[in-house]
Amino acid sequence: MKKIFFILSILLWGGLTSAQNPVCPIGTYFSDPTARVWPDGKLYIYGSTDEALDHWCSYKHDVLFTNDLKHWNRVNDIFASKGPKDSVAGTDALLWAPDAMYRNGKYYLYFCTPDKAYSEGVATSSSPLGPFGEAKKIAVGKYPGIDPTIFVDDDGQAYYYWGQFNLKGAKVNPDMTTIDTSTIHTDIITRKEHFFHEGSFVFKRKGIYYVLFADEERRDHRPTCLGYATGSSPFGPFSYRGIIIDNFGCDPESWNNHGSVAEYQGQWYVFYHRSSQGSQEMRRTCMELIHFNPDGSIPEVEMTSQGAVKPLPANTRIEAERTCFMMGYCRVKPAGKGNEVIGDIKNNDKAAFKYLDFGNGVSTFKVNAEAFNGGTIVLHRDSKDGAVIGRLSIPRMGPQKGFKEYTCSVIRTTGIKALWLEFKGTEEGTRLFDLDAFWFQ
Repeated sequence: MKKIFFILSILLWGGLTSAQNPVCPIGTYFSDPTARVWPDGKLYIYGSTDEALDHWCSYKHDVLFTNDLKHWNRVNDIFASKGPKDSVAGTDALLWAPDAMYRNGKYYLYFCTPDKAYSEGVATSSSPLGPFGEAKKIAVGKYPGIDPTIFVDDDGQAYYYWGQFNLKGAKVNPDMTTIDTSTIHTDIITRKEHFFHEGSFVFKRKGIYYVLFADEERRDHRPTCLGYATGSSPFGPFSYRGIIIDNFGCDPESWNNHGSVAEYQGQWYVFYHRSSQGSQEMRRTCMELIHFNPDGSIPEVEMTSQGAVKPLPANTRIEAERTCFMMGYCRVKPAGKGNEVIGDIKNNDKAAFKYLDFGNGVSTFKVNAEAFNGGTIVLHRDSKDGAVIGRLSIPRMGPQKGFKEYTCSVIRTTGIKALWLEFKGTEEGTRLFDLDAFWFQ
C-alpha cells in the first residue's frame, strides 16, 4: 500500500506533458537520456536532472515514461545521493548520467559520481519508477570513469561500459551488480580513432553491435554530436561510422550531447538533449525518428520541433520554446513558473520551427509577446532565407508592461512547411521583445 501511495504521489508531483520536443515538461530540465522499453510495453527514459547554471546535473535522478510517445509522465526523485532521500552511503557527490536494466523481475539503476572514491555504483528496485535503494559501489579496479551503460546480449550475458575519451568494458556477473574484472577491455573506442568524448550507449541490431556516444568530430572537439561506431562483437573492434544528430544551434552556448537509441512499436528513435538559457546546462530531452540503411548505417537526422509525432498543427498554439534551431543572441529562458519564452532577442536573430502543418491554408498570424524596444517578425517559409509570407510589427513597450497579443495577415500558406522567424530591430544590440507563443488562423 505504501508503494502505491508513493508512486501516485510522485506521479502527481512530476506532472504530465504532451508530445513534441522537448518531451520533458516545460520548465524542467532532464538530460543524458537513456531510453529503455520494459516488459510492460512502456518506454522509459532515465537521465540526469539539471537544476543550476553553474554545474551539470544534480543530486537526484528522475524518470520519464510513455505508452504512446504523445503523452509523457515524469516521476521525480527515484534516487538520490544527498538529502532526505539519500540512498548512497559514502558520498554526497552529484549524480551524473545513469543507465538502467531489467533482469529477472528486478530493475537496476547504474549511476556515477565525480567523487573518485566512489565513482560508479548500482541500486535496485522492484519497480521501474523506483524508489531505487540498496546502492553499492561497482569495483572497476584501476580504471575509474563516468557515464555507465549496460547491454545484455542475445545469449543473456550482460556487459558494462564506462569511460571518457577511451571506453572501457567488462562482462557483468549474474548478480548484475558486480563485474568480472578479469574481462576488462580498455580502448574499445577512443578519442583518436572514433572522436569519442563520453556518454556511451551500446545496442545490437541484426547482428551488428553499435556504440553511440558524444562525438567530437566537429567544432574543434566540442561534443555537440551523437556519433556511432559498429562492430561484430561486444568488445569490438569498432569502426567509426559517422554522426546521427548534432544539437549545435539549439542554444548560443550549447556544449555537449548525450543520448541513446531504442526501438519502440516498430520504429527506431534517437534520444538526445538540447541546452537552454544561454548556458551549457539546463538541458532538455528530445527525440527524433531514425532509419537504418541496408548496410546498417544510420543517416544523420536534423533537430525538429515535432519530435516523434506528426507536424505541429499551425492553427493551434505553438509554444516558442519548441524552437529547434536559433541563430544570434536569442535563447530559450524561463518566464515564470512552468513557462519558457524565446528571450534576449536582438536584431537579425532567427528561430526555426520544424515542421508545421498549415492544412488547407492560413491567412493570419498571431503572437503572444512582451515588447521592450520593439521590432518586426519576418516570417520565412521553408528556410531562413525562404519566401517571406508575412511581417508583424511589435511596437516599443508602452506604460503597461507584460505579454500582449499582436496580429498580422500572411500570404496564404498550405501543407507541411518549416517556419523561420527572423527578428528585426532599428537599434543594433538592443532587446526587442520576448516571444511566448504563436499560432495561425
